[in-house]
Amino acid sequence: MALHLIKLCVGADSIEDLREWVSRRALVAMAAGLEPSSSHTTRMVPKRAEELLDGGSLYWVIKGQVQARQRLIDLKTFTDADGIGRCELVLGPEVIETEFQPKRAFQGWRYLKDEEAPRDLKSLGADGAELPMDLRRELAELGLL
Repeated sequence: MALHLIKLCVGADSIEDLREWVSRRALVAMAAGLEPSSSHTTRMVPKRAEELLDGGSLYWVIKGQVQARQRLIDLKTFTDADGIGRCELVLGPEVIETEFQPKRAFQGWRYLKDEEAPRDLKSLGADGAELPMDLRRELAELGLL
């Protein structure tokens, strides 16, 4: 069973902001002759890497709601210029919208069990995927979606 990570998407106000960032990162990677992907650097290295790389994703919290995910492709450890150990989360190029799930602010990342992860919107059919983002957010906050 896959294990996931969940993290605040700092600096993004919407899924479109996240998609634009991911797109820019993918273009930079392709220009360097690499596979299109994006990455996110963290200070802590997940100890359960094998479980995460067995179909896991990074779920993004935007404006207090889990709204999207990206597939985890790889975890790379390195030491930065200041001699501090870091971990690069290599992510797939696709940003997959999920059902909204409220989440309070927290620091760093957390593990997310597969059974606790929100479902992809595509798998939900017509349960609000076609609604405008602001309306979906408000309905989710009211517990109606």
